[in-house]
Amino acid sequence: MDADLLTGLRALVDQHRLRIIGRLAAGPADPDTLAGDLKLPPHLVRKQLEVLVHAGLVEPRADRPGTLGVRMDRIGQLGRALAVMEREAEGLPGIPGGAWPHDGEPLADTLARLRPTPEEARTLRAFIVDGRLASIPAQPAKRRIVLRFLLERVFTEDRGYPEKEVNARIALFHPDVASLRRYLYDERYVDRDAGLYRRREPRPELPRPELPGPEAPDPGPAAPLG
Repeated sequence: MDADLLTGLRALVDQHRLRIIGRLAAGPADPDTLAGDLKLPPHLVRKQLEVLVHAGLVEPRADRPGTLGVRMDRIGQLGRALAVMEREAEGLPGIPGGAWPHDGEPLADTLARLRPTPEEARTLRAFIVDGRLASIPAQPAKRRIVLRFLLERVFTEDRGYPEKEVNARIALFHPDVASLRRYLYDERYVDRDAGLYRRREPRPELPRPELPGPEAPDPGPAAPLG
């Protein structure tokens, strides 16, 4: 097993570190705030944070000095590696596409694929915090906007996804995996067949920038008025 993968997995095999990861996934925090929120001794939190930082799962936030945040890309890599290992153990071919594609796609590009209206953009800003779903909208119209975002971040390849992999991916965005998976299916964003989930529609391409047209000819000096 890859040493980097092993380090990451070892860091997660601890109830306190899992709770810290879960809290930081909801938003950056400093060690004392974490200790208060989780009702853990501050020295224990700081010790566990050292392990998580060493494993590359948590990092200091440059935009908020003194706080730390979860590296969701690193969590995604671990989930991807475990899915590959599980498929290999079951004698299935490896997952195509290498690393989880959305890890390398800026959030702005995902939003560009969605091409949200101003109203939809306001809904996304209200429910998506640090790239993660803060809550599931109760209103169906707003929920569909959030589901479209989730679809673009989770189902990034045109292939069938085993339910376990779907669960692992959705869990990076919100803990209520079962509800979100069911909503994606009920709203017909994905199909399900023989235990595999697949996008109903191909992933949209990023909009191409418009090329400048030919410059208008110089009309020459303007005629005098009057």
